Amino acid sequence: MSSSLPYVQSIETCFDEKIGATGLSRAAYVKTLDATRPALDWLRDAHAKDTLALMRLPERRDDMPRVREISDLLLKDTTDLFIFGIGGSSLGAQAIAQLTGWGTQAFSHTSPRIHIMDNLDAWSMGAALAAVDLRTTRFLVVSKSGGTVEPALQMLTAMSAIEKAGGGKYMKHHFAVLTEPAKDGKPNPLRAFADQHGFPTLEHDPRVGGRYAVLTNVGLLPAQIFGLDIEAFRLGAADVLSPILSGAEPAAVAPAVGAALSIALQRDKGANLSVLMAYADRLDRFIAWHCQLWAESLGKQGHGTTPIKAIGPVDQHSQLQLYLDGPRDKMFTVFRTETVGEGPQALEQFTKGTGFEGLGNAHIGDLVDAEARATIDTLARNGRPVRTFMVPKLNERALGALFMHFMLETIIAGKVLGVDPFDQPAVEEGKVLARQYLAELR
Repeated sequence: MSSSLPYVQSIETCFDEKIGATGLSRAAYVKTLDATRPALDWLRDAHAKDTLALMRLPERRDDMPRVREISDLLLKDTTDLFIFGIGGSSLGAQAIAQLTGWGTQAFSHTSPRIHIMDNLDAWSMGAALAAVDLRTTRFLVVSKSGGTVEPALQMLTAMSAIEKAGGGKYMKHHFAVLTEPAKDGKPNPLRAFADQHGFPTLEHDPRVGGRYAVLTNVGLLPAQIFGLDIEAFRLGAADVLSPILSGAEPAAVAPAVGAALSIALQRDKGANLSVLMAYADRLDRFIAWHCQLWAESLGKQGHGTTPIKAIGPVDQHSQLQLYLDGPRDKMFTVFRTETVGEGPQALEQFTKGTGFEGLGNAHIGDLVDAEARATIDTLARNGRPVRTFMVPKLNERALGALFMHFMLETIIAGKVLGVDPFDQPAVEEGKVLARQYLAELR
């Protein structure tokens, strides 16, 4: 594994010599890892020929000035900023925002207050709009296709609220839109709407699918809004991509290792569920981002494993019993950060002579570290295959690397399984029916 990566992936507690008969044989893993070679060749070729835009994102910088320009526009004289989007248009932004503490237990509103409204909910939307001063509120609307109904309706209701409040003549100063450019001279519905109302726009790269767009302006604009180092995300992505481009053996390509492990465990050990558990609040939305990426990319033609999100230590108290003593149908991936000595400390004077003496002088991070290691070891001792990621410092570069790792891991797995990791044909029927039912209501 490349030492230049801002994380360390370990898979040793997935093999039978470590955890017993429920573990994967080394031979089965090596065979599957060798099957990733054509996928790695395909990725190298895609980079050389620029046929997969994702492969060129780590080296791009030309789109950053416009990102900074729109960010400045949205933040000027602003008390509240809403980001409307769903799925790939929102989850990556949320994962990035959590680096600042947004959406965690620690988050307290600062100015401007930033609201990422992804799940459409009648009560939440009404309450959110009612709680802000619309005169100083801005809205970013993100939709790759420009036809996604959820963010479109959010935008329209926000516009209607502004109109009712008497601010209609200032409408163009409240909104910005990120969507695909016109195709053959014909704009998509959202772009046409933005042009009609004079909203500033950014172009969503049409060659990058929504769930793979976190390293495009879809993720970088929210990152800039939150005051993060947008270039560092791409530097981290480049760290992960480098071994592939240099022609490294599959065993030295972290995403190939992960893809081979997942496929081999499913084929040989029936690991049809993939539990991702992070011992860091700031990785909660990252795991949600991964769940969409993995499920929507690989769940086709009877293939795929079901991703499950968990956060430690809290989910030790809600899920670990099942994981340890339930069906042996899961692969586990546990994320850790360096937390020893971190966080508030309990003074020893308050623990002497009590039932809490073992906590004297302990930092919050000490217990988190101990519980993470204990969970990993307990899973392994109970014959559960567990992969670990150690992220020494959770920052922009590390998160950019993790984004690229799991996007490449997903693509490689799709190539090995023989499914297209870039489409999602099965979800279209529901979209058609939803439009039909909405029309019937109206």
